[in-house]
Amino acid sequence: MHEPSIKETAFDCPHCDAYTTQYWHNCYVKFLQEDSKTPFVPPKDFEERVDSVDDWDAEEKQKYKKQFRKLLSKKLFTDDEADYGEKNILHNLFISQCYNCKKWAVWVNDTLVYPPKKFGTLPNQDLPEEILAVVEESRQILDNSPKGASALLRLAIQMLCKHLGKPGENLNNDIAALVSDGLNPVVQKSLDVVRVIGNESVHPGSIDLNDDKDIAMRLFDLVNIICEQMITRPKQVQDLYDKLPESKRKAINNRDKA
Repeated sequence: MHEPSIKETAFDCPHCDAYTTQYWHNCYVKFLQEDSKTPFVPPKDFEERVDSVDDWDAEEKQKYKKQFRKLLSKKLFTDDEADYGEKNILHNLFISQCYNCKKWAVWVNDTLVYPPKKFGTLPNQDLPEEILAVVEESRQILDNSPKGASALLRLAIQMLCKHLGKPGENLNNDIAALVSDGLNPVVQKSLDVVRVIGNESVHPGSIDLNDDKDIAMRLFDLVNIICEQMITRPKQVQDLYDKLPESKRKAINNRDKA
């Protein structure tokens, strides 16, 4: 691993985890004018307010909506039209940008303060977006709260089982059903040993006081194994099939019907 560092120009990106070039930037400040003494944050009903302005045409309204949505996302971005001077540099605050994902990271002196440092296994990117978000949240809290991370991961597994057509009510039963659908049975056996799914009292999203980092890491692995075997591999096979010449696909279909 190549840990993020203020002294390096390439490291594992804290957003996408890719080992790649990082571009460093100084930060600049601009004093707020007297008529706006506090930072501007768009109100939640900003779209309705923008639509109510009669003096703006549709293109201008769309421009403001796009800008306000970016502000409310709380993500870092730059305004290419901004005109900054060297005198406005803010010392000890630095920004790095990833060459791969283009996202920003914030540093105070040599300490990474945004995004929060993540632990655990990098999740399979074929996971549905809502499940991926739960897994990423569990990575953020793993170091400080293995029990909380494990609870989130059980929830992610429940969501994944539902995505794959299972009830999502009992992890033991759902994993057994996935084994019947093609999931490697070794997965079920290895996890039973450490009570990850064998404890009937532990429900998805609930806290088990016996959970520790080892169990959390096994849960990370379980999420990825299920996704790899039940989503990624079938997707790869389908992609290969789709690339076959049409005549070959017709021949296969005719053979299967015979």
